[in-house]
Amino acid sequence: MSDTYLTIDNILVPELTLCNVQAASKKRVLEFIAEQIGEHYDGVKEGQIFTNLIARERLGSTGIGQGIAIPHCRLEGLDRVLGLLMTLQEPVEFDAIDNQPVDLVFALVVPKDATSVHLELLSQLAEKFNERSFCDSLRHSEDAATLYERMTASSG
Repeated sequence: MSDTYLTIDNILVPELTLCNVQAASKKRVLEFIAEQIGEHYDGVKEGQIFTNLIARERLGSTGIGQGIAIPHCRLEGLDRVLGLLMTLQEPVEFDAIDNQPVDLVFALVVPKDATSVHLELLSQLAEKFNERSFCDSLRHSEDAATLYERMTASSG
């Protein structure tokens, strides 16, 4: 795998693909992301991920519209890009650019110095999430395995 070109299927693992997550608020969504990534990767600190995600949201919401959010942050000491995909049981307010609540979330945590990689992945995600039929297929996934398969099937 090249450090200069990553695709979504390089960074997303089945264990961090979750369906129908219950979260009552944007803050809870971000906490859940930090908890899940912290549980699955040794040496990654939940508290630091959460703090960095919150700091990024303060710069402007990562809610990109049409019920989709791509929360992301950089993390000191990280040696790889981490992704998490989840659908929410109920949409939550996310201060999105179109003021619509969010029910589809793809989180990215990248090494502190991975600027071009970070931007390339955000671009790939935005492009995929721009296709309404693709987003609908993700939202209608009945389990995590199906969600993972649908997200990674057309990536690359």
